[in-house]
Amino acid sequence: MTEATDLAESAGDRDPRVGLRAVAALRRLLERLEAIQVRSARDQGWSWQEIAAELGVSRQAVHKKHGRQ
Repeated sequence: MTEATDLAESAGDRDPRVGLRAVAALRRLLERLEAIQVRSARDQGWSWQEIAAELGVSRQAVHKKHGRQ
C-alpha cells in the first residue's frame, strides 16, 4: 500500500500542482481497485444489488459502470 499512502500524503501538499496530480492518481487507483473488487464479487456469485449496497450506489449505477467487464 505504499503507492496509496504516498499519494494520500502528496494530496495534502501545499503545492497545488503536486496535490492535484496526487488526487488524479488516487482517482485512477480507486477506479482500478473498484473494478477488481466488483469483478471478484461477480465471480463469487454476488448480485448487482449486493455490490451496489456495499458501494453505496444504486444497482443500475454499478451495473452501468461495470456490467460490460
